Amino acid sequence: DAMLAYWALRSTSGTFTRCSSSPHDLIAFSNVKCNSSRLILRGFRRRFYIRDTSVMTHPHVEADSIETVADLLGQLGGVSPARMRFRPLPGTATEADVLDVRQRHGLLCELVEGVLVEKLMGFRESFLTIALSAVLWGFVKTRNLGLVTGADGMLRLAPGLVRIPDLAFISWQRLPERRVPTDPIPGLVPDLVVEVLSEGNTAAEMDRKRHEYFAAGVRLAWFVDPVARTVEVYTAPNQSTLLGAEQTLDGGTVLAGFSLSLAELFAELDRQGFA
Repeated sequence: DAMLAYWALRSTSGTFTRCSSSPHDLIAFSNVKCNSSRLILRGFRRRFYIRDTSVMTHPHVEADSIETVADLLGQLGGVSPARMRFRPLPGTATEADVLDVRQRHGLLCELVEGVLVEKLMGFRESFLTIALSAVLWGFVKTRNLGLVTGADGMLRLAPGLVRIPDLAFISWQRLPERRVPTDPIPGLVPDLVVEVLSEGNTAAEMDRKRHEYFAAGVRLAWFVDPVARTVEVYTAPNQSTLLGAEQTLDGGTVLAGFSLSLAELFAELDRQGFA
């Protein structure tokens, strides 16, 4: 597959090269070997061509540090290979591709390092997110504090970085003209982000997200674990308090007066219908 070959070969300048199936007076190659962790490809049925094009990498990534698929996945937080889209080629994706893959395939993807990474959310996580959003939106709406977005609310935190928190609160002060944006991916930094952990989320992935959120200007983050029934409250990337199901979640200085019994929140997971 030419897409894997993209990561197998690099230009002398140290930036990654694109693969093309048309010559263009380019360097042809074939019969390159491959395994799951070392991007060396084998068994091409046709020849592909390498073109030395400029591919912008994320400012936090050293191009020379990525030699294999395993390196790239590690850079993204150890995400599953099944979540990394290879169309468009890793390192070349843009916000337009984020919108395109949603429209054409119905997939929600975040944009990280020029790579589309599929967002995870299972049924239980979705249900718990809805339960929490009802309480959060009720508090925000009655006080007209700003907006609350859900698990498909895409946000540009920085150039080339699109994240989709499961919930986000954005105060009017952070919204241009204090209005609801019309841009499908607005450049906004929430006051509060909420991530409801799914089975496929890795610790490294969430650590990276957390640092990105606070670097962008997020003031408060809640990481909700539906399995352990805990909420880790972050006021800085490495400063947190772990709350158990018997404790109360509050909004701190970001949402002064907000209070939620975690026993009541997690009890929603035990809800049953009447026979």
